Amino acid sequence: MKYPRSAISQVMSDYFGDDDRRIEHALRVLIQAERLMIEDECCDAEIVIACVLLHDVGIKVSERDHGGNTGNTQEEYGPPVAEELLDSIGFPRHKLDIVKDIIGNHHSPSRYDYPELEILKKADRIVNKSKDIQ
Repeated sequence: MKYPRSAISQVMSDYFGDDDRRIEHALRVLIQAERLMIEDECCDAEIVIACVLLHDVGIKVSERDHGGNTGNTQEEYGPPVAEELLDSIGFPRHKLDIVKDIIGNHHSPSRYDYPELEILKKADRIVNKSKDIQ
């Protein structure tokens, strides 16, 4: 993909529609993840961008089906939604399974040794802590 940040941001934004809070959260996590990627050159930027921008897409399905969401429901519902969104923009198929693994594990103790998963978890923690301070 020539411009993964732009394409994935667009599908994420379209998916969340007028849920500005979720869109803003994803963009803030992306800013932190990009800072962390500078320190960890062994990660794949496309995978980081995809999993960061789409890490919370499971919330929408969970809220629709259960009236709320938890970390577990985000991990359950997020990967299939992310797959559909990424397929729609031609995201590289060989990277999609890793993105789905990461989205399906971003609230649980790490089941995978992906550096991109650790970047997402750290970036999400940084953003969530900054919300507690404000």
